[in-house]
Amino acid sequence: MTHETSAAAGRPAGGRPLLVTLLLASMLTTMAGAIVAPALPAMEKHFADVGHVGLLVRMVLTVPGLAIAFGAPVVGALIDRSGRKPILVASVALFAVAGSTGLFLSNLYAILVFRLLLGIAVAGIMTATTTLVADHYPGQQRSRVLGLQAGFMGFGGVAFLSLGGALADISWRGPFAIYLVAVPMTFLTLWLIREPRPADGAAAEAEAADTAGGFPKLAFGIYALVFAAQLVFYAIPSQLPFYLDELAHVGAGGSGLAIALMSLSTALVGLSYGRIGKNRSHRTIAVTTFVLLAVGYTAIGAATGVPLVLAGLLVAGAGIGLLIPNLNTWLVSRTPVAMRGRALSGVTSTLFLGQFVSPLVSQPVSGAVGIGGVYLTAAGFAAVVAVLVLLTVRGGTARPAPRTDAVRKPVEVPAEA
Repeated sequence: MTHETSAAAGRPAGGRPLLVTLLLASMLTTMAGAIVAPALPAMEKHFADVGHVGLLVRMVLTVPGLAIAFGAPVVGALIDRSGRKPILVASVALFAVAGSTGLFLSNLYAILVFRLLLGIAVAGIMTATTTLVADHYPGQQRSRVLGLQAGFMGFGGVAFLSLGGALADISWRGPFAIYLVAVPMTFLTLWLIREPRPADGAAAEAEAADTAGGFPKLAFGIYALVFAAQLVFYAIPSQLPFYLDELAHVGAGGSGLAIALMSLSTALVGLSYGRIGKNRSHRTIAVTTFVLLAVGYTAIGAATGVPLVLAGLLVAGAGIGLLIPNLNTWLVSRTPVAMRGRALSGVTSTLFLGQFVSPLVSQPVSGAVGIGGVYLTAAGFAAVVAVLVLLTVRGGTARPAPRTDAVRKPVEVPAEA
């Protein structure tokens, strides 16, 4: 089908290849930091002669998150100013270079510098892909694609983390090779990604008519919800291995499988978000998200054995699967197209800022009330957030894209995708 025919049919010029490329690029963001976690003990031994090696090696894991949190707003402004595609292509290329440097660099400080650049690249990929989804897919189609994006990211986390652990058993440099998957992705994004047509922008502006010309006030509430959810969520990777060891002497492998189970739940629910969110307000789904987190964390904190912990992880994972597609859809429905990059960059920033802050909060709580107490405290916090959203936020139903000659028809997203 030619470009003209495709456009006349109301579909993106890239069709299915465009959709698949956006989803695959989104999967790269799951490799921000944790993929190298299994290699840290071996890295510490390799750089044993470096001062403060214990701290520096752990910073290899955390530095990308900080770079994402503080770099995302800058990247978001560039996306709005320079266009989505140039930033995405440059970010994927930088991801390949900065991520893979651990394969050959022998200076720990140099590795840390490139890990900072990796964070900037991830910020660009996350923000640009979500902005492009918002640009190309209106209304209910957008909800479906954002759900697919969340699902692909969840499955990517399971696959890349498992592969990283296997390669770390061979060499501490092994996990850094996984970042080279971004090399072919660079060419795919250059070839298949395109900027939205003017009609796309008209549809987006019409959807955000009540906030056209100004940054949406709703954005700050959404950022607060993302940050709150990440405070709760990151008590799983930071505390669960120790908790399972206390409960049943479960080792690192078992803990990894338990966290993977939660990721699987997150991915499956994300894939179903298009159906779940249909005819339901964004507020209702936001409340449901935090109720699921509260129920799941209550089960984990009250558990006396592994089965109840696994059940709690499944429930909490379902809540996380609803979180980002719902809040991104809600935000985009109220944001003028010219400000989408900046608005969505705030989601990226608060997401990783919450992940960074969560262990700083949970560790003192753990010392005071134990790890089980951390999960019960997190459950109580999630319940309070759910009540606050229910009582203080208006319905939040996204407006459908208006049907005019200037606005294309909804894009067909294959159900099997």
